[in-house]
Amino acid sequence: MFRLRRALVACLAVASVAVLTGGSTTAASPGGAGSSRGDWPTWQKDLLGSRHNAAERTITPRNVGTLKLRWAFSYPAGTPNTVVRSHPAVVGDTVYFGGPDGRFYANDARTGRQRWTFDLNSVAPGDRLGVVWDGPSVSGGKVYFGDLRGYLYALDQRTGRLVWHTRTDTHPAAFNTSSPLVHGGRVYIGTSSGENVNGADYPCCTFRGHVDAYDANTGALVWRHHTVPEPQAVGTWPSGATRYEPSGAGVWSSPVIDPADGTLYVGTGQNYTGSAGDFDTLLALDPVTGAVKWRNQVTKADTWRSLCNSPDAEGYCPGLKDGSALDYDIGATPNVFTAGGRKLVGVGQKLGVYHVFDARTGEVVWRRQLGVPLPSGGISGIQWGSSYDGERLYVATYYAGPGTVFAVDPLTGEVLWETPNPSDGCTTGGAAAFPEQCELAHGVPVSSSPGVVYVGSTDGKLRAYSARTGRVLWTHDTVQPVIGVNGLPGRGGAIAGTGGGAVVSHGMVYVQSGYAPEYPNPGRGAVLLAFGL
Repeated sequence: MFRLRRALVACLAVASVAVLTGGSTTAASPGGAGSSRGDWPTWQKDLLGSRHNAAERTITPRNVGTLKLRWAFSYPAGTPNTVVRSHPAVVGDTVYFGGPDGRFYANDARTGRQRWTFDLNSVAPGDRLGVVWDGPSVSGGKVYFGDLRGYLYALDQRTGRLVWHTRTDTHPAAFNTSSPLVHGGRVYIGTSSGENVNGADYPCCTFRGHVDAYDANTGALVWRHHTVPEPQAVGTWPSGATRYEPSGAGVWSSPVIDPADGTLYVGTGQNYTGSAGDFDTLLALDPVTGAVKWRNQVTKADTWRSLCNSPDAEGYCPGLKDGSALDYDIGATPNVFTAGGRKLVGVGQKLGVYHVFDARTGEVVWRRQLGVPLPSGGISGIQWGSSYDGERLYVATYYAGPGTVFAVDPLTGEVLWETPNPSDGCTTGGAAAFPEQCELAHGVPVSSSPGVVYVGSTDGKLRAYSARTGRVLWTHDTVQPVIGVNGLPGRGGAIAGTGGGAVVSHGMVYVQSGYAPEYPNPGRGAVLLAFGL
């Protein structure tokens, strides 16, 4: 599959086209929860989804090149779910994160020493493996996160005691990659599923994506917005299995909120069957009621499941011949910012386009094509999220021959600089031993602090770039053996997925390493790495 992707990418050329631009630029500070203290309390960093720590003053463009590994935390080898994808949160002197071993951890942010741990499988044991696939949100003395089984948890921030838990969806394929956001006494989170990866004899599909609001103190559901109508039986597949339509439009992305305007923004995925509902859509919702303020559907037809990548897709991927089976959903988290005196909301798409809309009306302001679209599998575009530092947007593309980091003008979409994944990424460091697995790709959210942009790669390297020029200022190869502070042997691998974004807080940088494509790692587990000056 990786060789096929590489060959497809090589046949395509990158196009960069901006439209509907105009006006003059005025910068706005991202602001948001935790920014004044230098904490990174949630995946989004703040309510507006900036993924930028404006309060970070210890690490600068001048000294970032001297970052050293201060500690590592190794996960047990051979866990049932070997990939690590839980984005850390840092509040005060504690880092909070989930592991692939079914546990959630709170460790000392400076030393890595464990403070407490919580076993997810103590809740509904035997009901699939409980693994954290999103990033926690720390707010009001509690830590909130979801898991692979579709449960949402609230733990006591100080002790790790379970305060409440609830199931966001009872569908057997449902899970949470969307990281919760807490505001106004409510927890906002989206739900997606893996139902679209089932085989030809599966009665596909009955899952409906949704975004929910829960009471932060009790876990009671306040409102739910489904992204597709109730699926109905409409016939059978060639295998004889019942066919249901419409379905899908899962919410993979994490929501953001503009508290000034009272609007929640979140992106949605593609249909699994049929063609209906809020698929491939940026939604603007009322956070109090869940009512739709506006919606902008960026792809008009996108019905896709994993069988569309099969050599025998006929009958399982309707629309493939006319170009509607794309997998071009919005898995990325939006950014809310101000440019030209106008409140805007931007979001990346797996098509490779970064879209910017008027935050009040949903009108398109500009679009920029940054990634190369691949047929039947939108892995070349913008996967999880971008960063905004008050002056520029920083966007990274995934399998884009190679993945590239961009700085973009927030008003016009003009590319200010672009830096491809260094060409030696797969021929140097630990990845050089695994040429069949290694790819020059950025399947991670982008992070930033003043003057510095951080992006990890599937070549296993975490890099820091100059926010001004795009020059690589620092590189650390994570594909090398370490002994964790917990005494276990570990080694990093690909840096990708929701958990692969760097967290910059209080003079330290944290990253999870060990995602797909998986490098052979016998006897060692994936790792959380912490860097300091």
